[in-house]
Amino acid sequence: MTRNLILFAAMAALILFEGVTGSWNSALGILNMGLISAIMALGVNMQWGYAGLFNSGIVGFVALGGLAPVLIATAPTPGAFQAGGWQIIAAFLLAALVLVGATALYRRMTGRARALAMLALLIGGFFAFRAVFDPAVAAIEAINPSAAGNLGGFGLPILFSWPVGALFAALAAWGVGKTALGLRSDYLAIATLGIGEIIIAVLKNEDWLARGVKNIIGLPRPVPYEIDLQADPGFVAHAAGLGLDPVTASTLLVKFLYTGLFLIVLLTLIWLSEKALNSPWGRMMRAIRDNETAAAAMGKHVTRRHLQIFILGSAVCGLAGAMMITLDGQMTPGSYNPLRFTFLIWVMVIVGGSGSNWGSVLGGMLIWFLWIKVEPWGNGLLHLITSGMADGALKQHLLDSAAHMRLLTMGLILLLVLRFSPRGLIPGK
Repeated sequence: MTRNLILFAAMAALILFEGVTGSWNSALGILNMGLISAIMALGVNMQWGYAGLFNSGIVGFVALGGLAPVLIATAPTPGAFQAGGWQIIAAFLLAALVLVGATALYRRMTGRARALAMLALLIGGFFAFRAVFDPAVAAIEAINPSAAGNLGGFGLPILFSWPVGALFAALAAWGVGKTALGLRSDYLAIATLGIGEIIIAVLKNEDWLARGVKNIIGLPRPVPYEIDLQADPGFVAHAAGLGLDPVTASTLLVKFLYTGLFLIVLLTLIWLSEKALNSPWGRMMRAIRDNETAAAAMGKHVTRRHLQIFILGSAVCGLAGAMMITLDGQMTPGSYNPLRFTFLIWVMVIVGGSGSNWGSVLGGMLIWFLWIKVEPWGNGLLHLITSGMADGALKQHLLDSAAHMRLLTMGLILLLVLRFSPRGLIPGK
């Protein structure tokens, strides 16, 4: 416990150091994204640390969570739903009926006749789906395409989108888990990697849903806008009493309010996770992780429990994705890449400690802090190293290499942790 407290105190000291030597604005910005990254790491730790499931498609579930604020909090596009919304719903209902029919044929028929019947049904259903779906999409995307071209949302408070983001990711995880959790661990990793990329491709190309790569900006916020605070005489007077100008004071207050919201969510998740991990359910999950054969021999339904924890972990990642989009105020599908939202999250879990909730939190905040700060630190270091060198190709090459310091540092940290603390900074019990 003493060691853990020292580690968290050191993490707090890094944030304070950034505030004192840099700016409190950047310190709070790093802290907020660090809290969201800790929640993502917590979700992945549930899957890997509790049950040994290797999910390499984290980016897809985070992106699905990010879709929720767009569909929940933005205003509806006038005339879009009447132009094609009902047709899209009808198209998806038709697709569901085709799948149900194919399942029924598979169960009731046998042999070559079953294969031919299913093939005819699926091919015919596909063309029928496209015949209903494509005109509806074209009608929606034709409505003010420069500024809208999508269905829009329900115009509800954006905080409602956070549990909806978790629900979106959970539903996708159920679909993935029903098909992929029967595979061996290496095949599961390949399947989730492909499915994550499919989700990103859909978000990029289906403009009717969230404008695709044209992006959505100006999402509503759960906290006040800086410009509104600056126009409030009472706030301006209070900021002057603290010796701050209104612009700086409003920026710090908004980020501090976000910090409070994110802390509430993170602490609630940790409390629930600790309760679950130390319950009979948690002991059962660890038993399945350590020896699936022995757990199955004791009457535990391994695949069902794997599906359960896969859904829970993905839901937490989806929740974090909705929180991140709320903080950014924009939805940009092109920014979702596996390096940031899969590889980096895995580094957080490994460094923090697999199977440890508090380790995931520490790893998430520490790795995010280093991810942000290593590049400027590396740039300064390389300028110092090359200060005595003559101008030339070698000096320029070294200076240009500062952009790669992030990846070098992440690899170095992984090597050091795996060598000297292979179970992470705060190992799971």
